[in-house]
Order: sequence, then structure tokens, then C-alpha cells
Amino acid sequence: AGIDDTTRLIRQTSTLLQTRGIKLELVLLPDKIRFYQDKLPDGDKMSAQVQGRYGLILEKLRQNGINTFDGEAVLRQVQQSGQQVFYRTDQHWTQPAADATAEATAAMIQRDLPQLAGQPNTGMTLGIPTKERRYGDLAELFLTPDEKKQVGRDVFEVRKYTASNNLIDDAPASIHITGHSMVQPYFGFPQKLSNLLDRPVSLNWKSGNVGPWAMLLEYVESTSFQQHKPQVLVWQMFEPSFPQGPNATGMWDNASLMTDEVWLSRLKAAVGK
Repeated sequence: AGIDDTTRLIRQTSTLLQTRGIKLELVLLPDKIRFYQDKLPDGDKMSAQVQGRYGLILEKLRQNGINTFDGEAVLRQVQQSGQQVFYRTDQHWTQPAADATAEATAAMIQRDLPQLAGQPNTGMTLGIPTKERRYGDLAELFLTPDEKKQVGRDVFEVRKYTASNNLIDDAPASIHITGHSMVQPYFGFPQKLSNLLDRPVSLNWKSGNVGPWAMLLEYVESTSFQQHKPQVLVWQMFEPSFPQGPNATGMWDNASLMTDEVWLSRLKAAVGK
């Protein structure tokens, strides 16, 4: 039921944005546990319902005409190539996983919108990846100092970029990304998407339990959106929280909670301006 409710809201969002000439492109990221089931504690396993959850969501989205792609299949290819999909002690994806998803996102956008607005040769030039050795967020949040020493640090690959070729939250761009910490610049997804599409990409994101509903409203209610509406809105969602709507008490922080009706009302008011 939660999947159906979320899909309904996304379909209404897509239809509403389309009236303003904005194409909604959904990026559904799969749960980390799918790729590391062999790391579960003894006796624990994914239920059949959870095993089939990503495929069910994808089917519902396609049945409702939502533009998306099979993100799990994309990341399976990364894993099968011998590369890690997620960092060992962190809930976030690796550079190869972010790059592969950006490639699939760019292909989806180019399929749906062969003529992108804006000028060619305005995409980001990718810098040389550098390595940083540190503890992942899961280790920082949940392990004691002794446990952290036992687990050790991870090596994070970060793609640096020059200040003159930066992602600026309110910069006019024909493509905008809204989502959570997976799409933050540190992991490279927006830079790679900009490079592949050869266009500037703007971005708003927050970590923590803010959720996709409040993030989308933050963007469409912003001055940036009102002054310059994008041609493409990339909305990043996460499989485990997909069934949780705008009023999911205990999932989102109190400031982000609202009924479906209030959320839709605010969306219509912002997009209709």
C-alpha cells in the first residue's frame, strides 16, 4: 500500500511538472543490503518480500508512466566487474557506482529529451580522483573508539574539481537534482551527470531524516526555481524509504512531516506560480 501511495504522488507530481514544461526523471537507488547479503549476521536473511521490493517498485513506476531505470541492474554490473558498490563502513556508494548511475541517468534524459536546453560545452570538466583515508559514517555513528580501531578506516575516492567549475546551488541550469546525501558532490554523481550531458547541473540535498518530499518542496518553493524553471528535474529516491510518504512519523524529522494533501497543495502552489 505504501508503494502504491508513493507512486500515486509521484505520478501526480510528474503530471503537474509537465504542465510547466518540466520533465521528471526518477532515480531509484537500491538498498545496500542487496549487494552484501553474505555479510549479514548468522541466521539473518532478506525475506522474500524484501527481495522482491525493488522490482515491485520499478514495475509500479513503469505501469504509471514514470520515467526511471533499473538502478539495481546498473549497480550489479559494477559489482560483477569486481568493484565495490558501497563503502565498507559507510552507507554511501563508491565512485564507480555513482558514475555508473550517472551514466544511466544521462542516457534516460537523452532518450526522453533529445534536445536539451542550454549551450553545449558548459558541462563540468572532471578532475583527477584523489584518495582519502577515514572512517565511514556508520563507523563514526555506531562504533565505540575500540571498535573503530578494530574495523579500521576506509579509502574514499573523491573527484576534485576547480572552484571556477563548481556546482552552485542557485545557478541557472536546465537540469536540477534533488535528493539526499547519495547525490552530494563528495561522491561525484552530479559532476559526472553534468559532464555526460555537457550542461550545468544544479543541486539541492540534505543528509539525515529529512526525506525526499521535503527536499522537493524546498527546491520548488525556492527563489531559484521561481526565477528559472529547469527543463529536467531529477528526483532521487531510496528503495527502503520509498513506501514512506510525506507523513511518515518516525521516519522523517518533525519539521518535514505533513499530510499528502498538504504536500500536494504546496507543490501545486509552487509549480503553478
